[in-house]
Amino acid sequence: QVQLVESGGGLVQAGGSLRLSCTTSEMLFRFNTMGWYRQAPGKQRELVARISSIPTGGITNYADSVKGRFTISRDIAKSTVYLQMNNLKPEDTAVYYCNGIRLGAPLWTWGQGTQVTVSS
Repeated sequence: QVQLVESGGGLVQAGGSLRLSCTTSEMLFRFNTMGWYRQAPGKQRELVARISSIPTGGITNYADSVKGRFTISRDIAKSTVYLQMNNLKPEDTAVYYCNGIRLGAPLWTWGQGTQVTVSS
């Protein structure tokens, strides 16, 4: 059973910043594309950022809604994927999840996620 542990969410005012963290096992971390998803109330879960596996160079991609504001990165030594979120907007309010990605689909059972709430 793959375990994904997300943390770092909270309540922040519009324009503020948060950094989310996601830890998993080292082997999974190294050899899979990792992504950050979010799900707002009443909406479908959406992929907001992804970073390719270490052997493929860690290429990043972002949803248009977060491009220029969010940055995904990984710390190899800590087997952790981060999502730095700057200039947060109320529409960024959601539960944020991480997961591996293969052929465009999430790989593993979802973790508990971390709540991000942005007040106006």
